[in-house]
Amino acid sequence: MKKHLPNALTLLNLLCGCFAVVLAVNNNFVAAGLFVFAGIFFDFFDGLAARALGVQSALGVQLDSLADMVTSGLVPGIVMFKLLTLASDQAALVEISGGWEAANTWQGFAFAPIALLGFLITLASAYRLAKFNIDEDQQTYFKGLPTPANALLILSLPMIIEYQQSDAMNAIIVNVWTLVGVTLVSSYLLVSPIKLFALKFKTWGFKPNAVRYIFIILSLVALLLFQFAAIPLIVLLYFMLSLTSQSQIV
Repeated sequence: MKKHLPNALTLLNLLCGCFAVVLAVNNNFVAAGLFVFAGIFFDFFDGLAARALGVQSALGVQLDSLADMVTSGLVPGIVMFKLLTLASDQAALVEISGGWEAANTWQGFAFAPIALLGFLITLASAYRLAKFNIDEDQQTYFKGLPTPANALLILSLPMIIEYQQSDAMNAIIVNVWTLVGVTLVSSYLLVSPIKLFALKFKTWGFKPNAVRYIFIILSLVALLLFQFAAIPLIVLLYFMLSLTSQSQIV
């Protein structure tokens, strides 16, 4: 029985991803984001459960990547496609809040060609997951941004629009060039060779895990202060701390 628990958690991640796809296609970005967050929660605990129960398997590794491809690869690509479509609608840009409401009720099939660029995130995610599966070095660290972290970054954008209620933030986010920039940067970071620390603790001592503890503490403070707007800052912090501690990432 216990050997099936990690795979069951992985399948719950995939199920959340399926719900998120349907919701994102129908422009319900907030609900899609909530299911992505739930999927990432299951994604974290499936590996934890496998290690704790001693039932790690090659099947689990492959299944995990397939689930991540939907939850953390396809969904953010769809959301970025939709956001680029909204940002390309100049009428919507006249009034951000009005444009946001229009996006949630939009039922047409017309789209701006530049919106297709959003699926570059999905392609980069697929490449990153395939590379991860055959790379034996990424046991204690990551090469490039993990797909769940990138999914959180992309899905935080509609959450910021919905909950932060900031005209300045909305104007920045619902902008074609901002979204194109986020797409290109995040796609590069997914496949980049940059080493990033993993939140895996071999011991609980502070010295060998200083960068992890600092990251967790600063992330919690940022979330308390800035809510969803903290997520892009946390991803940036993750990279900055990783770059300044390259010698400790092995």
